[in-house]
Amino acid sequence: MTEFLPVIAVFVPFLAGIVQFLFGPRALPWWPLLAVAATVASSLWLVAAVAQGGEVSQPLGGWDAPLGIEVRVDGLAAVMLLLTTVVGALVSVHAFATFHRGHPSASHYWALWLLLWGSLNVLFVSGDLFNLYVALELVSLAAIPMVLLAGPAKTVSAALAYLHFALFGSLVYLAGVAITYGLAGSLDLRLVADALADGGFAGSLAAALLITGVLVKAAIVPFHIWLPAAHGNAPAVVSAALSALVVKACVYLLLRLWTEPLAGVAAPQIGQMLGAVGAAAILYGSIQACRQERLKLVVAYSTVAQLGYMLLFFPMASALAWEGAVYHGLAHGVAKAALFLAAGNVLAYVGHDRLRELRGLDRPLSVSLFAFALASVSIMGLPPSGGFIAKWLLLSAALESGQWWWVAVLLVGGLLAAVYVFRVLRFAFLQAPGPVIERPGPAPGPLMAWPAMILALLAVALGLTSAPLLELLGGLPGGTP
Repeated sequence: MTEFLPVIAVFVPFLAGIVQFLFGPRALPWWPLLAVAATVASSLWLVAAVAQGGEVSQPLGGWDAPLGIEVRVDGLAAVMLLLTTVVGALVSVHAFATFHRGHPSASHYWALWLLLWGSLNVLFVSGDLFNLYVALELVSLAAIPMVLLAGPAKTVSAALAYLHFALFGSLVYLAGVAITYGLAGSLDLRLVADALADGGFAGSLAAALLITGVLVKAAIVPFHIWLPAAHGNAPAVVSAALSALVVKACVYLLLRLWTEPLAGVAAPQIGQMLGAVGAAAILYGSIQACRQERLKLVVAYSTVAQLGYMLLFFPMASALAWEGAVYHGLAHGVAKAALFLAAGNVLAYVGHDRLRELRGLDRPLSVSLFAFALASVSIMGLPPSGGFIAKWLLLSAALESGQWWWVAVLLVGGLLAAVYVFRVLRFAFLQAPGPVIERPGPAPGPLMAWPAMILALLAVALGLTSAPLLELLGGLPGGTP
C-alpha cells in the first residue's frame, strides 16, 4: 500500500477539485471541508512513510524507467509536501471564512485551490523532466485565475503579466527538456546526468535552458516583475499560497535539477552566478520593501528578497548550504503565509492597507498584529525562529567554504528585513494624532485571525524542532549526509 501513497496524494485533491468544478455552489461548504481533510490526511500519511522507511517510489503501469514513468518521494520532496500540507490546511481554514458559501467566487476559489494543491503534489512526486513540465503548467493554470478572484481591474494586468512570464518560462524549460531527450533518450531525472555531462555544447545549452526556465517561473530577479502586483492585489489566501508554496515549488525544482540531472554540468562558475542573482534578489527586494506604502506590497517585495536566500546554496553546494537553503524555504513558507493572512485581516478590517493610515490597530487587531510581528522574527532571522536556523546554516556554510562575501549578504539582508518589518509595526501600533480609521468591515473572527497566529507560532517553533526535519531532509544528494 505504501508505494501507492504518492498517487493517492495527487489523486485526492485533483478529484476533489474536479467535483467542486462540476457541482459548483451545490457542493459548498461540505465538499471542500471533506476534500481538505482527505488531502491533508493522504499527504501526512505519505510524509510519515518517508520518515519511517525512506524513499517511496512506484513505477506507473508496472513499467520501470526509462520506458515507464516513476513517481517517487525522497526527503526533499517529503519536506515540501509537509510545508504544502501545513500551509494548505491553515490557508483553507482562513478561506472558509472569506470564501464562504455566500461569496460569489467561492465555488471558483475552491475548485482552483484544490487543483493547485494537487498540481503542487504532482510537482513534488514527479521523477522525470516532462512530468515536471506538466506539473509546472498545471500550477500556472490554477494559480493565475486565482489572482483574478479579488475583483478589481488592476488584478487583470497583474494576472496577464503573470501569464506572460509563466508561458515564457515554460517554453524555455520545454526547449531544455527537448534537447535533453535528444541527448539521453530518456527524461528520468536520475538517468540523464551522464548524457548531459558528455553532451558538450548541447548538454550545456540544455542545462542553461532548464535553469533559466525555472528562474523565470520562480520570479527570481530580474524575472520578478509580475510578482509584487499579483501577490499584492490578490485575495489574502491566494497571496499566501502563491508566496509560500507556488514560487517555492519552482525553487524546489531548481534544487532538484541541480543535484540530479545537472550534477555533471553544474560548474562552480554557474553556481557563483546563481549566488550573485540570489544576492541581487535579497538586496533589491529588501530595499523595495522598505520603500512601499502598502502593507501587502511590503510583504510581496519581501518574498522577492527571501527567495534569494535559497539561491545561496549554489555557490557553496555543501551539506550545510543544502540544509540551510531547504530549511529557509520551509521557514519562509510558514512565516510568509502568516504575514499575508495577517495583512489580509488588516485590509478586511480597515478597507485599505496604506501604511501611513494604519494607526492604533493594536487593540482591534491584536491577534493579527501579534501574528505579523511573530512571523517577522523568522523573516529577520532572529533566534529562536526557523529563519534563524536557516540563516545560521547558510552563514556556517559560507565560512566553511571561505566565501565570506555571502556572510555580508546574509547580514545586510537581515538588517534590511528589520527595517521594513519595524516600519510596518511602527505605523500599526502608532496612536493618534493621525487619520481616523473608518472601519467599513467587521473585525476578523477566529477563523481569520488564528490561522495566521498558528502559522507564526510554527515559524518560531521551527527554530526549536529543527533536528527531526533536517533528518527527514537527509544529506546533500551525491554528497556527505
